Amino acid sequence: MKQKTTAILSAAVLALGVTGTAQAGTLEDVQSRGVLRCVVSTGVAGFAQPDANGVWGGFDVDFCRATAAAVLGDGGKIEAVTSTGKTRFTKLNAGEGDVLWRNTTITFSRDVGVKLRFHGVNYYDGQGFMVKKSLGINSAMDLDGASVCIQTGTTTELNLADYFSSNGMKYEPVTIETNDEARQNYESGRCDVYTTDASGLASTRSALPDPDAHMVLPEIISKEPLGPATRQGDDLWSDIVTWVLNATITAEELGVTSANVDEMKGSNNPEVRRLLGVDGSQGQELGLSNDWAYQIIKQIGNYGEIFERNIGVNTPLGIARGLNAQWTDGGLIYSPPFR
Repeated sequence: MKQKTTAILSAAVLALGVTGTAQAGTLEDVQSRGVLRCVVSTGVAGFAQPDANGVWGGFDVDFCRATAAAVLGDGGKIEAVTSTGKTRFTKLNAGEGDVLWRNTTITFSRDVGVKLRFHGVNYYDGQGFMVKKSLGINSAMDLDGASVCIQTGTTTELNLADYFSSNGMKYEPVTIETNDEARQNYESGRCDVYTTDASGLASTRSALPDPDAHMVLPEIISKEPLGPATRQGDDLWSDIVTWVLNATITAEELGVTSANVDEMKGSNNPEVRRLLGVDGSQGQELGLSNDWAYQIIKQIGNYGEIFERNIGVNTPLGIARGLNAQWTDGGLIYSPPFR
């Protein structure tokens, strides 16, 4: 009887082991497929949007490409899996995408309840309000009774309700699914105000026929730390996504750019050498080639390059680094060391 019980327990342990292995195979799946599938938005200028030829680009898409460069050696081998605020987590957890690189706020309920794993913050944001200048409104405190366009399935819904309730104000919600739908309703006058993350407002404003006719009000009413997510249960894949982000941040801090990365392989700085795979075995530990971070920086660039190219002050969005500056410049962007 004891032998039979032992055999049953051994079989159960073996089954659990097999199941765990099956769940922890995202890296193998991506490499076998030869394409990385990233869950992105349906289109937010500067962050994730297809061009006239259907090629996706933007801040979030560049991080998707950085992941592909690390895992596949080619940042171009990506597939954009579009999603709304309601469908993004379902698509990720259903296996339609391998990683979520999308303007998504990290919260307790999403990390624990939705069974996601978040891997650091790639953009520090906060919820704001945009109005037409012709309304003569200069503060969110003047919005009592306004109609407000708001995306469903987002943190902005609860933030909005809390803000108006705590300030004794009322509003009429105009619920929408996508950023394009919000822009159309806002333009047509169906809502007086559009509320979402300040970065999203900058994106929407840049796409309007006359951006100067609109203003983002000064109040920021929430913390919205945005970052990538993966499904729970795949520690190796989680590590890879975490350190893809960290590699771009560390590269900027150490002065490694897409232009000088080849020269920097000869650096005397031990951390630079570890980052670029000259020394150490970090690539092997991640199941990747030793030059995985080199490929990210060579093909896509460091964090600062990604930021400035897509959403920085010299782009239509005109976003200053602010909280998203390196910690050495008074911002919050910070990576653990490569050692």
